[in-house]
Amino acid sequence: MADYLQILGVLVALVLALYYYLGSSFDYWKSRGVVGPKPIPIFGNIKDVLLRKISMGDYVTQLYNEYNNENMIGIFARANPAVILRDMDLIKDVLIKDFSTFDDRGMVVLDKANPMSMNLFNLEAERWRPLRMRLSPVFTSGKLKDMFPLILECAEHLEQCLDKIAEKSEPMNCNETAARYTTDVIGSCAFGINMNALENERSEFRRIGRKIFDQDFKSAVLHTIQETAPRLYSLLSYVLPPSELSTFMTKVVSDTIKYREENNVVRPDFINMLMELKKHPDKLENIDLTDTLLTAQAFVFFAAGFETSSTTIGHALYEMALNPTIQDKLRRELRESSAKNNGNLTYNVVKEMKYLDNVFKETLRKYPPGTLLQRQCNSNYTFSGTKVTITKGSRVIIPLYAIQKDPNVYQNPDVFDPERFNGDAVAARHPMSFLPFGDGPRNCIGARFAIYQTKLGLIKMLQNFRVDVCEKTVIPYVNNPTTRVLAPIGGIHLKISKVQK
Repeated sequence: MADYLQILGVLVALVLALYYYLGSSFDYWKSRGVVGPKPIPIFGNIKDVLLRKISMGDYVTQLYNEYNNENMIGIFARANPAVILRDMDLIKDVLIKDFSTFDDRGMVVLDKANPMSMNLFNLEAERWRPLRMRLSPVFTSGKLKDMFPLILECAEHLEQCLDKIAEKSEPMNCNETAARYTTDVIGSCAFGINMNALENERSEFRRIGRKIFDQDFKSAVLHTIQETAPRLYSLLSYVLPPSELSTFMTKVVSDTIKYREENNVVRPDFINMLMELKKHPDKLENIDLTDTLLTAQAFVFFAAGFETSSTTIGHALYEMALNPTIQDKLRRELRESSAKNNGNLTYNVVKEMKYLDNVFKETLRKYPPGTLLQRQCNSNYTFSGTKVTITKGSRVIIPLYAIQKDPNVYQNPDVFDPERFNGDAVAARHPMSFLPFGDGPRNCIGARFAIYQTKLGLIKMLQNFRVDVCEKTVIPYVNNPTTRVLAPIGGIHLKISKVQK
């Protein structure tokens, strides 16, 4: 009996020790005079996020609204301190003025256990900086003009696909249709491959695309382990089979490069830039330029390029169906532009469509694909105008979704109003009040590309077609807590019909 009591005593002591250890840093914000919700051991403040009851973006928005008189809010992601900034001047300091202190996103990068994590979005500053500099030329306006005919070709295929859907008189899954279009665009512009997602619903590339963003229970658990216990995740990688995503993308990139090298194929695209880097590794000092590192860059361009744009198209269509007057006004602009330019669509013609630009921006205001920005400081830092100093390694959360839904920034934020992005209205707002692509040196490298593939998709979906709500349309819109990008529970389904010219 005594032995059992001793064992029980040891177990209790271990549990208490673990409890103390996991909660030992919980005076971090209190000692700095920063308010915030009370954390609990093991979970910190994000228990419901980890249990997939609420998305991190929605949780941060709740805190943003609850602590509406504060310029910052202190929370704990498990045992790790993070500060949510409400003050837009402080946000500007982090993203731009003091970027050299916040040049890291604080993402977990595991070169061997998760090779695709070594991408430009995740990479620590040491590897991110030279890679960003070498990859940026792919996304200049000049290169985009070269790619424009390729995007337009995919958009014309989208229009043909919509004709078939309209003939069936069945509800259209907007996100799925848009994702098949953007998958084809990425395939053509980045890889020089016909991914055939619009023609073939069972396209292998579309299947892989779904797999990247479908957060089933297994992938959610593995992601949590990777974030909380990277060493354990690395050990598990010796037992678990290689990721299908990693294997698939590695083969696609290596086969494409091999074919181009053997046949002297040169295209103004992302793969060509990776090939140039491979030929001249000396241009990237202090970086081991492996095939895996190159593949990881192709992976993130594929993943981010199709999903963020397709969700934006889906959300724009949703609002057009809910607001037919706005839809009609946009269609008038599209048709007037077509008549003025003899039906020709060019880079500059799209750029001149002001109301389309307003609709696009208002869609991103109300439905940003990524609801948060995250930065990690590389040294101790004191926020300007405060006595609050955070230590090296602390994380900063920028609640862009909450800001873009703040009635003090955007009056009646739940109303879809493209006029918010007329010149005078934009000039009257703080520059940090609209951040769907981030800001500063570490903003979205593919923003221009995303803008044009999204706008061309919307032109082809709305110039000669009309979208309306139907029996499958989910109203009101409720955020799905399990998706990686902002999306509604139940998806977006609308009726689409041909409009007479």
